[in-house]
Amino acid sequence: MSALLRQIPANIPQDIRKIRIENSHLTELPRGSFENVSALEYLWLNFNNITVMHIKSLEYLPALKELRLQGNKLSSVPWTAFQDTPTLKILDLKHNRLDVLPEHALRYLPNLTYLDLSSNQLTIISRDVFYNWPVYQRSQRMEGPIEAISNAVLALHDNPWICDCRLRGFVQFIKSVGPPIILMNSYLTCSGPKFRTGKFFHEVELNSCMKPLTSALDTNLTVPAGLNITLTCFVQASPSPAVWWTYALKLLRAFNVSTEPISEETVRSELLIPAARPADAGTYTCTAANFLGNTSVAISLRVVAPWASTTPRGWAPAAPAEPGAHVEVRIAKQTVYGITLEWFAAAAAAAEPGETWYTLLVGRYDAAQKDTIYIGPGVNTYSVTDLLPATKYEVCVAVRNQAPRKGQCVVFVTGSDVSQMEQREKLIHIVVIVCAMVLAVPAGMYACTAEA
Repeated sequence: MSALLRQIPANIPQDIRKIRIENSHLTELPRGSFENVSALEYLWLNFNNITVMHIKSLEYLPALKELRLQGNKLSSVPWTAFQDTPTLKILDLKHNRLDVLPEHALRYLPNLTYLDLSSNQLTIISRDVFYNWPVYQRSQRMEGPIEAISNAVLALHDNPWICDCRLRGFVQFIKSVGPPIILMNSYLTCSGPKFRTGKFFHEVELNSCMKPLTSALDTNLTVPAGLNITLTCFVQASPSPAVWWTYALKLLRAFNVSTEPISEETVRSELLIPAARPADAGTYTCTAANFLGNTSVAISLRVVAPWASTTPRGWAPAAPAEPGAHVEVRIAKQTVYGITLEWFAAAAAAAEPGETWYTLLVGRYDAAQKDTIYIGPGVNTYSVTDLLPATKYEVCVAVRNQAPRKGQCVVFVTGSDVSQMEQREKLIHIVVIVCAMVLAVPAGMYACTAEA
């Protein structure tokens, strides 16, 4: 007890029948650990640090009746190792880290009368684990008095059971189990999913597993540019599926996607496209998968200019801006990925600023064509992000459907420190050629600064 042992001693007398080594820092049971003590009947190795158990670690122990490994760090057990211990009656594995039981786990324990798997990390078990147990099979074949078969005590409590369809067979087994198999604690509880946390097995009814089925209310959308668009898909599946969105074979970023359950077997996933522009048009695919397979639904998105003749019914194009209307633009923020623009519209004779649409042109300074972004009424900021480091860019702002005039463009160079690019919101120095300008005013009356 409490000895600083690192391995099983090699000089154990051959006629020893009981070994107890506890709290002694053993880390593994190698092959042939007890080959010289074939008379051994009781082996207690509780509260060590055993993480590895060799498949032949119990070789030469045909008389072993009791094996206790409580309080170790076993995440798996080589169950076929018990072929070498046919007379084993007691197996104590509580307070380990077991997270799976293969279907053949109990096949080599025909004479077991006590099995303790409590306080491990078991979440899902097939009922076949116990249907393959010789003790259970004998009880099902027994036609005479039940007292003729020795009782077997089974401990499975204090595991984080996930009560979804995958546990259906095991829950049914627990509900039906009776002598000669006796549960040490029959009130097994669910640890997940959330809506079943804390419920007892006898309180839940689990459905069969189901491959994901995806759908969308509308698979063809036409929207005006500049608006925030939300694409929605619904998924029916059991167990709960993983859901992701792709666009042109590119996986879309998680911070634009939200997925939440709306019933026991249905989840809703939404993809947000802020300030949609014509370049956002295309096919968006919502895919869902669980262990049974995967399915997907495609949503086609068309983005049109707000003043186009194809404007959908219910969307009224904005009135054209007066030549006298003007917008003051400034840089609100500078980051490693670009800048955030902010503009303020003054009242015009025929149109309120809240009814005016704007056009942003974004691209490399030397690019012949730039991306066009349409900004709807009521929006007065836009962030230009995800830019390359140490690159010169130009962003122009114009009143809707007008070419940008002199003084309506911002030219800037992004930072070159690669280590800083890992910090998305960390401010860096960006050289700005023009950082403040006035739209729709005579040339020469705009303000400039050389550096920011």
